[in-house]
Amino acid sequence: MLNFFLGTVAGGLIACVLTIVLARQPEVQVRLGLKPAPVVAALATVRKPPEPDCTRSIDVPKVGTQDMLFNRQRFWSVAP
Repeated sequence: MLNFFLGTVAGGLIACVLTIVLARQPEVQVRLGLKPAPVVAALATVRKPPEPDCTRSIDVPKVGTQDMLFNRQRFWSVAP
């Protein structure tokens, strides 16, 4: 009987803490109607920054060359 009582109290405390934590989240407050929804028109006037121009070609090393496998610069120099 004592185990049932202690389990009930512990479950109730966990449920209360989780409810309080969730009620503090802004998204949950809007869904519950505790706060008004943000105005979408104000967000529509904000413009995105221009995207960078990525059309420049960058020298990319070729894949699959023999120099790629046996390049001494890739490995540490280990002297006996």
